[in-house]
Amino acid sequence: MRVSVLLGVVVVLLISFFLLYTAVLRPWHHQWGTVGAEATQALPGDNLIPVAINQVTHGITIAAPPEKIWPWLMQIGQERSGFYSYTRLENLIGADMPEVHYLRPDWSSRSVGQLVWFGTPKRFKGQAKMTAAVVDAPHAFVMVSVNDWQKISSGASGTEGSWGFYLTPIDATHTRLLARLRSGPPRSIGAHFLGSAFWDPMHFIMERKMLETLKHLSENES
Repeated sequence: MRVSVLLGVVVVLLISFFLLYTAVLRPWHHQWGTVGAEATQALPGDNLIPVAINQVTHGITIAAPPEKIWPWLMQIGQERSGFYSYTRLENLIGADMPEVHYLRPDWSSRSVGQLVWFGTPKRFKGQAKMTAAVVDAPHAFVMVSVNDWQKISSGASGTEGSWGFYLTPIDATHTRLLARLRSGPPRSIGAHFLGSAFWDPMHFIMERKMLETLKHLSENES
């Protein structure tokens, strides 16, 4: 009897937390840092994944013009500066992520179609990567899954996901930096549950740190 009661309490607590997370926490972290209509406004590259069942937009204000922030964006990637986030955590899963907090002239640009690595090619079956699909300096940088890039290059629409960064000047010395993640329909119910329960909050934690680091680096560049 006691076991049944305990089990019932646990179930009720889990359901309550799920409802709280779904109704309050998830909507909050899906638009952390955004102001006004930023979370829903159309941005360059949205059309690459026209049917997105999940859209996450984060924002931050940086005391620097877009031209000062753009070079840092161009350096993201396992093959360059890393992702300015929790590098030790990324490397716990074998990403082999570097942590370069200075600008290198040879990393100042990217080209459309170029691969951006999210982990060492030696692991994850060599699939931890996206493709640069929009490179509009110093305004918009959007990546899509490699499979989507193959579809887009042939004139079709993407179905898996995109991740973009957008710089909009407020005045001569301040810029809004937005980061948007768009993802298509999950491959299974299990994938949907895993995405909602784990990847969504993990993306928020990692990207928030990334945006804060980009702010620090851009504002303190000598």
